[in-house]
Parts: sequence; C-alpha cells; structure tokens
Amino acid sequence: MKGIVTTAPAQPQGGGRKILLDLVFTLLIPIAILSPNLLGSGFSFSESVFGGGVTGNVRSYVLAALVPVAYVLVDLLLNKRVSPIAIFAGTSALVGGALAFWFVDGWQYALKDSARSILVGVAAVLSVFVGYPLFRIFVDVTSLGAKPDEQRALTTVFSNGVVKRALGLGTFIFAAVELVSAAVNFFVNLRIVTSKFGTNAFNAEVASANAVMRVPALALSLIGFGIAYWLIQQAVTAQYGKGANIFEPAQLAEKLRETPPA
Repeated sequence: MKGIVTTAPAQPQGGGRKILLDLVFTLLIPIAILSPNLLGSGFSFSESVFGGGVTGNVRSYVLAALVPVAYVLVDLLLNKRVSPIAIFAGTSALVGGALAFWFVDGWQYALKDSARSILVGVAAVLSVFVGYPLFRIFVDVTSLGAKPDEQRALTTVFSNGVVKRALGLGTFIFAAVELVSAAVNFFVNLRIVTSKFGTNAFNAEVASANAVMRVPALALSLIGFGIAYWLIQQAVTAQYGKGANIFEPAQLAEKLRETPPA
C-alpha cells in the first residue's frame, strides 16, 4: 500500500515540473533577459552584463532568442524522445535559432516572429498536395523503432481510403490553425513592437509581445494538433475497431490481426 501511495502522484509531479521548466526557459528567462528594468530592481542584462548601448541590447536580444532554442534541443537530446510534439518542438527550435540573427524591426519583425507558424502551415498544405500529409510524417518518424509487422500494419492502415482522406483533412485543419496563429501573432507584434531594433524600448516591447502571445500560440498549436489527431483516429477506429491506435504500432498490428477493416 505504501508503494502505491508514493508512486501514484509521481507522474503528475514530473509532468508539472516539466511544464514549469518549459515556461521558465521559453518564456520567463527570455522576458527577464530582455527587460530593461527587471522587476523594478534597476537591473538590466543589456546594461549590467553586456555593457549597454546598441551592442548590449542586441546581445541581450540574441541571448533571449537562443535560450529557448538551447533548452528545447538539450531536452530532446537528454530525453531522446521521438514523438510528434518533440519533432515539432525541435523543428521550431531550429527555425527560431536561425531567425534570431535576422535583425529587423517593424512589420519585418512581426513577420519574422510569425515565420515558424507560417512555414509549418505552408509545409502542411504542400504535404497534402504531394500525397504525403504531414501527420503521416509524424507517425512514420515516431514508429522508426517499430517491428516489421508493426510497420506493415501502419502501411495497411494508411492505405485505407477513409484513413487517407482523414489524414489529408486533419493535416489541412492543423495547417489552418497554424496560419491563423501566425496571423494573430503578426498583428499583435505589429501593434506592440514599434521601436527601432537595438534599443531598450525594442527589447522591452518584444518581451511584452512574448508575454501576450507565447501561451495562446502554444494553445492554438495544440488545439490544431488535437483536432487533426482526433479526426484521423476516428477514421482508424471506424475502420479497424476500438483500440486501434496510430501511435501504438504494436497495438495496431494486434488489432489488425484480430479484426479486418470495416
């Protein structure tokens, strides 16, 4: 009984700790680095760490942009996770790292800050037209370690006409949500970030825009992913019965052996 009591809450605590770390490294630390007056203390990374002026502001901006990139990549390497969310996060981190060195302001900054969602949305749409929807790529990557019979089960399922249509529709919905997120983010940044790049005001405005948009943008991405997954999984369940899961190849293979498609 004591073992049950102590281990039961362990997973929620771990999950909560992970979410807290995500928020600290992708939101709170970057905002702190960009702040010209951290919590009213008068401390500024730009002034106190990097010497102030344009150079200090630029270095603070780059550091704030690269902290989330480094955190996501280190997290992926340490945990060796291969999941759709991990793939998505890793790709986003690489795009963010590359764009950190594009020093722009005004509408160009708003576009730059929205580029990840735009690229994901466009790539998702194109993937459907070339006949290999983005969600199929997600599943294929997550199943790299699957056994041959499990790989064959996935191929069989994705060859089913109903499932193929659901894959395309789900990917389109995911793309639409990403593009809506990009549009919202663009206009929020266009309204908030109005100062010239390399100034204290610019960094402060970037911090404000991040505080406003980071969580809603993440929520929108998860909603898009969730709707797409639900549509695809509904199609799989309708064709192969309850228990057939595209992200559980072993379970899917077993289900296909038991139940022919509807």
